Amino acid sequence: MATVKTDENPAATTFDTLFAGVPVMAILRGMSAERSVELAVRAWDLGIECVEVPVQSAGAARVLEAVAAAGAERGKPVGAGTVTSAERLGWAVAAGAAFTVAPGLNAAVVRASATAGLPHLPGVATPTDVQAARGLGLDWLKAFPASVLGVEWFRAMRGPFPEVPFVATGGMDAGNAAAYLAAGARVVAVGSALEDPAQLPRLAELLRR
Repeated sequence: MATVKTDENPAATTFDTLFAGVPVMAILRGMSAERSVELAVRAWDLGIECVEVPVQSAGAARVLEAVAAAGAERGKPVGAGTVTSAERLGWAVAAGAAFTVAPGLNAAVVRASATAGLPHLPGVATPTDVQAARGLGLDWLKAFPASVLGVEWFRAMRGPFPEVPFVATGGMDAGNAAAYLAAGARVVAVGSALEDPAQLPRLAELLRR
């Protein structure tokens, strides 16, 4: 279920729901609010349901707020990325994020995000990371940086962790996404490659396969 279950958070949205049938997530990093909303709308129109906006600064949090507002009008979830501290989690909550994402695993952030009612997707890179995340009650995990780990990492992880759904993040684009999905990733998250306008339509093709 991808989020810690607590008395305060008995029925939080899950990544099973957020990623149902959609193996692509768009990450809108370092763009203006106007450009981010434009790309988010284009992604939604193409069938890419999940969008993430990293919140590495107060300014980026304002971009998240704009994209989340646009998503709310369409019933689309927008997550906050790079949530590595209580401060950034506060920005995510205030901006209306539907979920949180981090490059690594921090138990305090996991618990705080769950208390806020937001499923959390932490970054992992080793079997130890995976076991630690599972021990915190997390199901969906972000393999980061995926392009450095390589497709063989996903094949190897299917042995000891066949039940864990991984989101491949870092260095993903329309050219290598299919290979990572074939190797065992359940979702690919594409960020900097979206500066190329041809990327979103090509990624949307994955939804039709």
